[in-house]
Amino acid sequence: MRQTDPALIDTLCAQAPFDALTDEMRARLAPDLDLIELAIDETLFAKGAPLRGLYVVISGAFDIQTGANDLVSHRGPGDIMGERGLLRDGTAQLTARVSEPARLILIPTAHFLDLMERCDGIARWFARARPTDPTDSGPYATGLTALQVSDLMAQHPVTCPPDTTITEVARLMRDHVISSVVVMEDDRLAGIITAHDLTNKVLAEGLDGQIKVSRVMTPDPVTIAPGRLGLDALMLLSELKVNHLPVAQGGRVVGMIGKTDLFRQQAATASHMVADITHADTPDDMAHVMERVPGLLAQLVRAGVKPASITRRITDITDAITRRLLRLAEARIGPPPVPYLWAACGSQGRREQTGISDQDNCLILDDAFDPAQHDAYFADLAKFVSDGLDTCGFFYCPGDMMATNPRWRQPRRVWREYFAGWIAQPDNEAQMLASVMFDLRAIAGEAALFDNLQAEVLAQAKKNSIFVAHMISNALKHTVPLGLFRGFALIRSGDHKNTIDLKHSGVVPVVDLGRIYALLGSLEEAGTRDRIEGARAGGVISESGAHDLLDAYDLIAETRLRHQAAQIAGGKTPDNFMNPSDLSDLERNHLRDAFMVVKTMQSAIGQSRGARG
Repeated sequence: MRQTDPALIDTLCAQAPFDALTDEMRARLAPDLDLIELAIDETLFAKGAPLRGLYVVISGAFDIQTGANDLVSHRGPGDIMGERGLLRDGTAQLTARVSEPARLILIPTAHFLDLMERCDGIARWFARARPTDPTDSGPYATGLTALQVSDLMAQHPVTCPPDTTITEVARLMRDHVISSVVVMEDDRLAGIITAHDLTNKVLAEGLDGQIKVSRVMTPDPVTIAPGRLGLDALMLLSELKVNHLPVAQGGRVVGMIGKTDLFRQQAATASHMVADITHADTPDDMAHVMERVPGLLAQLVRAGVKPASITRRITDITDAITRRLLRLAEARIGPPPVPYLWAACGSQGRREQTGISDQDNCLILDDAFDPAQHDAYFADLAKFVSDGLDTCGFFYCPGDMMATNPRWRQPRRVWREYFAGWIAQPDNEAQMLASVMFDLRAIAGEAALFDNLQAEVLAQAKKNSIFVAHMISNALKHTVPLGLFRGFALIRSGDHKNTIDLKHSGVVPVVDLGRIYALLGSLEEAGTRDRIEGARAGGVISESGAHDLLDAYDLIAETRLRHQAAQIAGGKTPDNFMNPSDLSDLERNHLRDAFMVVKTMQSAIGQSRGARG
């Protein structure tokens, strides 16, 4: 079903990269956007068919397939589809079939190509999907469209000569717990033998175990290069109707890749995880999905995905868990007696999670809420969800800032009183609470309960210069790890001796600055990058200051994520404590420069506090 809706441009431009469009670009594009609505099992586009344009998923879910039954991935809200085909030959590279009723925005091909030429932000976002680089699928691709065969293959395939008996081959498979063996004649690839071959060509035909493998192997098998995409491998396996491919480079076999390797990896994509969570029946089921998050983080870092996109994808998983737990809770204890809104604050509220953390959440209830009649229900709801989050690895907040605490389970009118009180009397607790609560973001429930609340609070806060000064003072308590002469100020004792804390001394100072900019500019954005961008657009900070701070923030966040990815690859639990000696001289210099930028921006905001005082 096709519709035209004038509000589509606002929906589209609420997410990256379309938030980079100028007013003139929006005006040109808006009249030609289409809203597409599809039912389950409908096909959006089939592999090889001409594409009508670029698709942006608003709601629902899609199975992405190489053929009729070969699932490659899932796509859901916020995902973009069709760019690879549009920037190659205009035809779909895969098939997209609806798995949940879906709504999408269609950007016609001509408009998409025009935006690629006219908008630098759009061009940068999609640049690596161009046909000049056929092994790439864009800087925000994940899973099989981001990883190369070399990232997924078994690097030391088991081999045997052509005169090996079938019995000996079967023993090799058993002893090495594998399902394929490469047959080599001297240094030449002669063939491949699989467990499937043993079943269908040997046992089913009643052949003797002493026959030579050369009689039943697949001779001169097709190979794939290690630099090809995982998606390419899956498509080739599907086309050949085989389960294993030798990986060869320069005529030499360097690995083996099979469908099992690819499906295992694909299950670690954010879209696939969200789909699994949506159908989970218990918190334990969701906890098993969360076990894949470290692998997802490492995969995204390895694929070169920007830090903001990584943290957004991980937070999407947390949001999905929260929403699913709320649905399970309502199914268990019944419908709510009055409307409610579940909101998250902290890193989840800002969409900046990097993995497992504590939970910070609250309930905003309709003003018809009567504690005597209704609180028992919402106490049960909050306990079920918070216990479920804890089961999934989001441990209880040490400060008890959760909806299980009656203080954070209140009607909207009380929340307005909370904020008004913190602003009027900005003591230490008020500063801390306001800092956390300014990051509130609606997760599920009655969205109207959150409407205008944040704008109202920001307007009140901005008018109170004493409160603003206190907030700035609180923000400057987190300092970057720089000592004299721009050297790193290392932790001097304890378990993390000789390291720097990339969270509290790196990312958090920028988060604090972003929150102050939001306060000064009455910006309703919750994410740190969005706040800095908004401050630049609103004149709260200079163009050059915003540019430098964004670059510094990205570098610090990327360093933190690379550190965690390296720990994951080494079988360790990721943390935020990095020894600068693990970096190259160039990397250390860049990190020092980034910290200097943050320190300079902190000094500038500190001077503004003095001026206000």
